[in-house]
Amino acid sequence: MTDILAICQKAKSASRSLALSNSEQKNRALKFLADWLIENKEIITKENEKDILLAREAGLNEALIDRLTLTFERIGSMVSDLDTVINLPDPVGEVFEEQVLFNGLKLHKQRVPLGVIAVIYESRPNVTVDVAALALKSGNTVILRGGSETLNTNRVLVAGIHHCLKHSGLEDDVVQFIDDPARELVNQLLKMHQYVDMLIPRGGAGLHTFCRENSTIPVITGGIGICHLFVDESADLNKSIEVIRNAKIQRPTVCNALDTVLVHKSISKAFIPLLISALKKDNVSFRVEENTLTKLGIKENEVVQVAGVEDFDTEWLSLVLGIKEVTGLDEALTHIAAHSTAHSDGILTNAPINAERFIREVDSAAVFVNASTRFTDGAQFGLGAEVAVSTQRLHARGPMALRELTTYKWVGVGDYLVRA
Repeated sequence: MTDILAICQKAKSASRSLALSNSEQKNRALKFLADWLIENKEIITKENEKDILLAREAGLNEALIDRLTLTFERIGSMVSDLDTVINLPDPVGEVFEEQVLFNGLKLHKQRVPLGVIAVIYESRPNVTVDVAALALKSGNTVILRGGSETLNTNRVLVAGIHHCLKHSGLEDDVVQFIDDPARELVNQLLKMHQYVDMLIPRGGAGLHTFCRENSTIPVITGGIGICHLFVDESADLNKSIEVIRNAKIQRPTVCNALDTVLVHKSISKAFIPLLISALKKDNVSFRVEENTLTKLGIKENEVVQVAGVEDFDTEWLSLVLGIKEVTGLDEALTHIAAHSTAHSDGILTNAPINAERFIREVDSAAVFVNASTRFTDGAQFGLGAEVAVSTQRLHARGPMALRELTTYKWVGVGDYLVRA
């Protein structure tokens, strides 16, 4: 069986040498990786097809199959993200908050890597490249544990990453891969606090809960999104339809896809039928409260169904959209506070006062005004990629990229200074 202790020890040892590598070395490795992905895209997709076939045979749902699928286009996006990471400033060594104290001590903070990061993730093999790239650039070693459903794809990707590290003169131990789907290995990894500095689970609620309850390593959770858009009475209805459509259908299987639309009651008669008519053309189905359907004279059918008790607490990850009528901004805020997972929520409005209050009161990692929730993404935010979208308060929120993978040390410089 895979030796988790040995993997963690190798990662810890490699972290010390990686922390001393310069930006040129790290960027060279990332450039090699970008070129390798382009040159080997046919091999990568062939291995990915094996995973897709096995996933279908195992009965995985279409949302998970979409997440694990790599196409030439998606590989091209991975390459584009790598190029962005290469061009971003290296955060390691950044000096900030400089000051000179009354006693003459020159004091500043200096950015340093976290050390060793472990990432447990499901379905999405692009995470393998995203995380390895961000960890490398920020000076962190990383332990990757992908899902069994992406084992063939991850094996070829990790082999490529190791090849590029060696080719650039860096240790391949800086990227460790648990090439074994045994669940017992996860239990072992969660106890390796002596070697691992931060744990990031990326997957369903069950994985997040398991890691929080069983890990002795600090855990960053996120990536589960029950996302809302509130359409207030002042919103441009036609423009709102387009934002909602983008948020729902552009890629419905991801965490920043829209789950619930809240509609001000004063515009519901005009807007809700318009929304249903527009999005049903994209094969969207709807969950709407019974009293709203009665008010609008809409009968339940294969497209529109009465919302169940749990529907507004469901991350759909599919072409299903909840619609709820609210009396105004107060009720919208109350609903979001009760049902949001603090991932991405937004308001569609032409009233600045409503926008300002929404921003102030909605406690989510990303809050939008007149924009799609689909923007909560490392690449869209100009970060190149992300290791996760954190919905916690410590130590980072939203897409976690280079800067979020660092901490800092205090540096004090004196002239043989002693404390009085």
